[in-house]
Amino acid sequence: MPLDDASAIRARQQVLGFLSDNAVHSGHELAATLGLSHSAVQATLQTLEKLGLDVHAVPGQGYHLPHPVEMLDADTLQRHLHPLSRTHIGRLDLHPHLDSTNTRLMQQARAGTACSGQVCLADSQGAGRGRMGRDWISPPGANVYLSLLWQFENPASLTGLSLALGVAVARALQAEHLTGVNLKWPNDILWQDKKLGGILIEATGTVGGGCQVVIGLGLNRYIPPRLSGAIDQAFTDLYRIQGQAMPSRNRLIAQILNEMIPLLVSYPRQGLAAWLDEWKTLHHWTGREVTLIQGERHVQGVLENISGQGLLILRTPEGTLHEFGSGDVRLKRSASAPF
Repeated sequence: MPLDDASAIRARQQVLGFLSDNAVHSGHELAATLGLSHSAVQATLQTLEKLGLDVHAVPGQGYHLPHPVEMLDADTLQRHLHPLSRTHIGRLDLHPHLDSTNTRLMQQARAGTACSGQVCLADSQGAGRGRMGRDWISPPGANVYLSLLWQFENPASLTGLSLALGVAVARALQAEHLTGVNLKWPNDILWQDKKLGGILIEATGTVGGGCQVVIGLGLNRYIPPRLSGAIDQAFTDLYRIQGQAMPSRNRLIAQILNEMIPLLVSYPRQGLAAWLDEWKTLHHWTGREVTLIQGERHVQGVLENISGQGLLILRTPEGTLHEFGSGDVRLKRSASAPF
């Protein structure tokens, strides 16, 4: 009998959790230990391969995952959170699978069932979303799929928030010994001009006149090679950069929250000004020729700076300065390829 969706996801979590030690386990051991039928184990292993994970069969011995997978664990996360983070996290929700962590939190915000400081995490996503309508590749147990809801009383205080949050993510990565992190306007995290992660911010109003903001972060910790062809831009992941020395998935998530939450607490009072200089230091595209894409409109120019409000300032070939609040920026040398 085929497994239903809930049973399939549960079996996948069980098998992944068991294989996450990178040791070789026989199909019989998996079935007996996890209480699954042999056919359920085989179906689950096939599903994991379809999702992009490399499941290696060792003749006469069993199966193992040659690359690191780490399941979400609430106890590990809590252990690495700072006291301030624990104080301001209203709820910590861990899910084996969601269509999208941002979508889940936005639905709860609109229904009035979400609270400020609510964190939503998933081991995998079926319909992860990036900026400009792009899909976000989300294999199980591999990367960071995180959304955080925050209540702002004054929507005007959100100016430049995505830039400041980029700095917070960069700080978290630096704390995990990653050097060479760059930022790209308005909300991409890069390493040597390759995309490492991205931030997606969505907002919805509240009855009292304030707004609830859902901050989504996708961060590449390990992209299985068989999924690489589905990504339409230059990218990298922590495994390619750091190898086995890359950080624990749970500890990295806690580190990111430890940087984001103090920022969000102080942002209505301090605004972008407190983060702008550091953002500019991490931005390596200043002075380079770029193309700004806004739908069908393409604007070429030299990236001059970022304004105090977080707007992109371009100097067009005519020598005129223009400010932009949205768009996709690409280096001119690679303007023909998605970035």
